[in-house]
Amino acid sequence: MSSQITVSTNTLRKLHRIHQQLRDLRERLGRGPRVVQAHQANVSRLEKELEDLKAKAKALRVACDAKQLQLQTGEAAVKRRRQQLLEAKSNAEFQALKDQIAADEMANSVLADEALELMEKLDGLKEEVAAAEFALAKAREEAAKSRQEYEGQAPNIQKDLKRLEAELKQTEAELSGDFLELYRRLVRAKGGDALAPIHGEFCGGCNQHVPLNMCAGLILSKPICCKSCGRLLYLPEDHPPVRPSTE
Repeated sequence: MSSQITVSTNTLRKLHRIHQQLRDLRERLGRGPRVVQAHQANVSRLEKELEDLKAKAKALRVACDAKQLQLQTGEAAVKRRRQQLLEAKSNAEFQALKDQIAADEMANSVLADEALELMEKLDGLKEEVAAAEFALAKAREEAAKSRQEYEGQAPNIQKDLKRLEAELKQTEAELSGDFLELYRRLVRAKGGDALAPIHGEFCGGCNQHVPLNMCAGLILSKPICCKSCGRLLYLPEDHPPVRPSTE
């Protein structure tokens, strides 16, 4: 009986370790594509932002060129009227030209202010475009790095998974009877959380108290489950001897 108790306890410890390692490896294997996808989504977002900024800068450049052309046309009109002013044949014509020149100069002053404002906005957009290009280049670099890391790690993770799955199958073969039936049912329901060690007098899975008689049952190699969380319990290697309660 003593030999069977040792085998059962050690087997449950080993099964729990294997399940935890398998869960960790599967999480790592599943996390890799999610990380790669997240980086790629960030790249796509930054590409869209850069595209929008460039389109905005292009439209602003067109508006700025149009404003500059409008200002040049106004300045040319003033220059032409100044020449006409020298050729005026009457005071009325002279005054009319002078008034028109004043109005044109006022309009040109407004156009110059508007053109300057557009140029300043365009300069600001150029800085935003440069910053967006830098951010995109960095994001692409990080995306490529994450993909390379995943592609480099995935084969080793898959290799470890196959090794542990084979070890799990071999270890499960050490169980029989009530242990095997209960174990399989719990694994189907809870996966890697199907087992838990006893810590003192508490379940290592949910930290709820485990009566001494249940702890004693573990020593007798009985299938014992936590009444709170339902995990299959086992004694860790450092667990002190447990004596059944006489009450």
